[in-house]
Amino acid sequence: QASQEELKAAYRRLCMLYHPDKHRDPELKIQAERLFNLVHQAYEVLSDPQTRAIYDIYGRRGLEMEGWEVVERKRTPAEIREEFERLQREREERRLQQRTNPKGTISVGIDATDLFDRYDEEYEDVPGSSFPQIEINKMHISQSIEAPLTATDTAILSGNLSTQNGNGGGSINVALRRVTSAKGWGELEFGAGDLQGPLFGLKIFRNLTPRCFITTNCALQFSSRGVRPGLTTVLARNLDKNTMGYLQWRWGIQSAMNTSIVRDTKTSHFTLALQLGIPHSFMMVSYQHKFQDEDQTRVKGSLKAGFFGTIVEYGAERKISRHSILGATVSVGVPQGVSLKIKLNRASQTYFFPVHLTDQLLPSAVFYATVGPLVIYFAMHRLIIKPYLRAQKERELEKQRESTASDILQKKQEAEAAVRLMQESVRRIIEAEEARMGLIVVNAWYGKFVNDNSRKNEKVKVIDVTVPLQCLVKDSKLILTEASKAGLPGFYDPCVGEEKSLKVLYQFRGVLHQVMSADNEALRIPKQSHRIDADG
Repeated sequence: QASQEELKAAYRRLCMLYHPDKHRDPELKIQAERLFNLVHQAYEVLSDPQTRAIYDIYGRRGLEMEGWEVVERKRTPAEIREEFERLQREREERRLQQRTNPKGTISVGIDATDLFDRYDEEYEDVPGSSFPQIEINKMHISQSIEAPLTATDTAILSGNLSTQNGNGGGSINVALRRVTSAKGWGELEFGAGDLQGPLFGLKIFRNLTPRCFITTNCALQFSSRGVRPGLTTVLARNLDKNTMGYLQWRWGIQSAMNTSIVRDTKTSHFTLALQLGIPHSFMMVSYQHKFQDEDQTRVKGSLKAGFFGTIVEYGAERKISRHSILGATVSVGVPQGVSLKIKLNRASQTYFFPVHLTDQLLPSAVFYATVGPLVIYFAMHRLIIKPYLRAQKERELEKQRESTASDILQKKQEAEAAVRLMQESVRRIIEAEEARMGLIVVNAWYGKFVNDNSRKNEKVKVIDVTVPLQCLVKDSKLILTEASKAGLPGFYDPCVGEEKSLKVLYQFRGVLHQVMSADNEALRIPKQSHRIDADG
């Protein structure tokens, strides 16, 4: 975002610093020539609007391209960016043709009621009856894939298999979705299964206004009992920036009317729903709090009451790796009893394990369903997950270091050469600053600092940047923009892939100041808040 005036000022300053004629030592003269040429090449690229736009988009490879097959050099920066966006869209379309977007769910129902509801007096003579019987009583597997046919047409293939208490079945569905305009799309569906006959369906989505949309789903289910039609319509509207209101009408086998309000913000998610229908009518309220931590921790609770009884649920979920989220929910209800539901989301796959503990409201079942998963999670996190993630991060860092080793070595050599060439200029800057009681950098370090006791085994990796930082001082001020400081003259990256900071101890008007700045954080000194309290 630098202006032409800022570019010219920086170019003049670096030319004065690296000009070969300013250095008599033969070795310093050679190093100065190399850095001077680099500065000159950079200025030639950035001072020309066309080449600057090309470099911003394509990098150095775009400047070195023979014959300029990508785009004409005579185009304006705006035209070059438009051409780049067009090429990006074409690449996205090609990538779209190859993407299937698989989604799947595996659910395994576990009956563990024998842990709490024992019938010892009836089975005391049966061999092995002293051990609780835990059984898998139901399973469900579903999978779907999408196959983009054109930019507007998509074919969807999905299927599912279910079994419960020895009885099961499955179905397969094929759908074709077409985006008719920016405001809507339509979808035709055909399905068949061994438990039910053929299914024909039509789904339509339409934006009525910028804040309101409607979805209608019509279906015809053929079976031995005849044709069973069904219709579901959902009308939704944005009530405000974070709140949606829904009205749903369902007619058919299980007719119902449902209204709900959903409020989703950065820190919370709230739902209030009311349904009137056959056979179920209920009211439900749920709340989820989102913690702003790197693990994306969420705690939730809900209350659902209706003709079927009352259910209270509470639970939590947390990110355990880059693509995995683990969650657990305890369900306590009348007459349902107590259940523990464990869910693992891995990319686009979901694994769900509902464990039914008891048909009664037993405090012991509620206690173990709550405390058990917490103890197991923290034990696994400490003994398995954390060491695994740490080892994985180390492998990635090592791989990154190996791939950038030669480039970092070159940057280090250039930085060391730049520091040697800065010595004379820095001496003059210090003399001028001392004369006016201005800004003098006493010490400056850049890299990885370890201040946390929990990370005391990690190695500190910093470099001394006192000289290059002092060289950037102008009129008793030092201003660094929001960018990685590894790109500053005389700097290089001492710890690739790791968090870095800049620590500066400086003197202004005879008083010591100190500041620690994150790598990409803007920095302006001097500041009163950096002052070191002499009494402390």
